[in-house]
Amino acid sequence: VQLQASGGGLVQAGDSLRLSCVASGDTISTYALAWFRQAPGKERAFVARISWSGKTNYADSVKGRFTISKDDTKNTVWLQMDSLKPEDTAVYYCVADVSGYAGADYDRYDYEGQGTLVTVSS
Repeated sequence: VQLQASGGGLVQAGDSLRLSCVASGDTISTYALAWFRQAPGKERAFVARISWSGKTNYADSVKGRFTISKDDTKNTVWLQMDSLKPEDTAVYYCVADVSGYAGADYDRYDYEGQGTLVTVSS
Protein backbone atom coordinates (compact mmCIF):
# COMPACT_ATOMS: atom_id res chain seq x y z
CA VAL A 1 0.00 0.00 0.00
CA GLN A 2 1.25 3.45 -0.87
CA LEU A 3 -0.04 6.48 1.02
CA GLN A 4 0.13 9.99 -0.42
CA ALA A 5 -0.52 12.81 2.02
CA SER A 6 -1.22 16.40 1.05
CA GLY A 7 -2.86 19.58 2.27
CA GLY A 8 -0.27 21.05 4.59
CA GLY A 9 0.70 24.68 4.52
CA LEU A 10 1.29 27.89 6.42
CA VAL A 11 -1.70 29.30 8.28
CA GLN A 12 -2.40 31.64 11.15
CA ALA A 13 -3.60 30.63 14.58
CA GLY A 14 -7.33 30.02 14.53
CA ASP A 15 -7.40 28.98 10.87
CA SER A 16 -8.39 25.61 9.46
CA LEU A 17 -6.68 23.09 7.21
CA ARG A 18 -7.75 19.76 5.79
CA LEU A 19 -5.15 17.10 5.22
CA SER A 20 -5.81 14.30 2.75
CA CYS A 21 -4.21 10.91 2.39
CA VAL A 22 -4.93 8.82 -0.68
CA ALA A 23 -4.10 5.13 -0.62
CA SER A 24 -3.18 3.05 -3.64
CA GLY A 25 -2.34 -0.58 -4.11
CA ASP A 26 -5.14 -1.94 -1.95
CA THR A 27 -8.53 -0.93 -0.57
CA ILE A 28 -8.52 0.73 2.83
CA SER A 29 -11.94 -0.53 3.86
CA THR A 30 -10.48 -3.11 6.25
CA TYR A 31 -7.58 -0.99 7.53
CA ALA A 32 -7.16 1.19 10.56
CA LEU A 33 -5.89 4.60 9.51
CA ALA A 34 -4.30 7.27 11.60
CA TRP A 35 -2.46 10.55 11.61
CA PHE A 36 0.69 11.11 13.62
CA ARG A 37 2.75 14.26 13.79
CA GLN A 38 6.30 15.17 14.58
CA ALA A 39 7.30 18.61 15.71
CA PRO A 40 10.90 19.81 15.47
CA GLY A 41 13.01 18.21 18.16
CA LYS A 42 10.16 16.02 19.40
CA GLU A 43 9.12 12.42 18.97
CA ARG A 44 6.34 11.36 16.65
CA ALA A 45 3.01 11.70 18.42
CA PHE A 46 -0.46 10.26 17.89
CA VAL A 47 -3.08 12.67 16.60
CA ALA A 48 -6.16 10.73 15.51
CA ARG A 49 -7.24 7.33 14.35
CA ILE A 50 -10.19 5.70 12.60
CA SER A 51 -10.80 1.96 12.65
CA TRP A 52 -12.03 -0.09 9.74
CA SER A 53 -15.56 0.27 11.13
CA GLY A 54 -15.33 4.02 11.56
CA LYS A 55 -14.62 4.24 15.27
CA THR A 56 -12.48 7.29 16.01
CA ASN A 57 -10.00 8.23 18.72
CA TYR A 58 -8.14 11.47 19.31
CA ALA A 59 -5.23 12.75 21.29
CA ASP A 60 -6.38 14.96 24.14
CA SER A 61 -4.51 17.90 22.64
CA VAL A 62 -6.66 17.90 19.50
CA LYS A 63 -9.97 16.60 20.79
CA GLY A 64 -12.79 18.91 19.79
CA ARG A 65 -10.67 20.69 17.17
CA PHE A 66 -9.64 17.91 14.75
CA THR A 67 -11.84 15.41 12.94
CA ILE A 68 -10.67 12.28 11.18
CA SER A 69 -12.85 10.74 8.50
CA LYS A 70 -12.55 8.42 5.55
CA ASP A 71 -14.26 7.39 2.35
CA ASP A 72 -13.57 3.80 1.42
CA THR A 73 -14.87 4.33 -2.10
CA LYS A 74 -12.26 7.02 -2.63
CA ASN A 75 -9.55 5.19 -0.67
CA THR A 76 -8.99 8.42 1.18
CA VAL A 77 -8.67 9.52 4.80
CA TRP A 78 -8.89 13.15 5.87
CA LEU A 79 -7.89 15.15 8.90
CA GLN A 80 -9.94 18.30 9.32
CA MET A 81 -8.05 20.66 11.59
CA ASP A 82 -9.90 23.65 13.04
CA SER A 83 -8.87 26.31 15.53
CA LEU A 84 -5.24 25.64 14.80
CA LYS A 85 -2.64 26.63 17.36
CA PRO A 86 1.08 27.29 16.98
CA GLU A 87 1.73 24.09 18.94
CA ASP A 88 0.06 22.15 16.11
CA THR A 89 3.05 22.98 13.92
CA ALA A 90 4.57 19.69 12.78
CA VAL A 91 5.04 17.30 9.92
CA TYR A 92 1.90 15.18 9.71
CA TYR A 93 2.05 11.56 8.59
CA CYS A 94 -0.76 9.23 7.62
CA VAL A 95 -0.35 5.57 8.48
CA ALA A 96 -2.28 2.38 7.83
CA ASP A 97 -2.69 -0.85 9.75
CA VAL A 98 -3.70 -4.02 7.94
CA SER A 99 -5.41 -5.57 10.96
CA GLY A 100 -7.90 -2.73 11.18
CA TYR A 101 -7.60 -2.34 14.93
CA ALA A 102 -4.41 -0.42 15.65
CA GLY A 103 -4.81 2.50 18.01
CA ALA A 104 -2.36 5.10 19.23
CA ASP A 105 0.72 2.90 19.08
CA TYR A 106 2.80 3.95 16.09
CA ASP A 107 4.60 0.60 15.99
CA ARG A 108 1.31 -1.19 15.22
CA TYR A 109 1.04 0.44 11.82
CA ASP A 110 2.33 -1.24 8.69
CA TYR A 111 2.47 1.56 6.15
CA GLU A 112 3.35 5.24 6.26
CA GLY A 113 3.08 8.00 3.71
CA GLN A 114 5.43 10.88 3.26
CA GLY A 115 4.75 13.74 5.62
CA THR A 116 3.05 17.02 4.95
CA LEU A 117 4.20 20.11 6.80
CA VAL A 118 1.74 22.20 8.77
CA THR A 119 2.98 25.51 10.11
CA VAL A 120 0.77 27.64 12.33
CA SER A 121 1.92 31.17 13.02
CA SER A 122 0.83 33.13 16.07
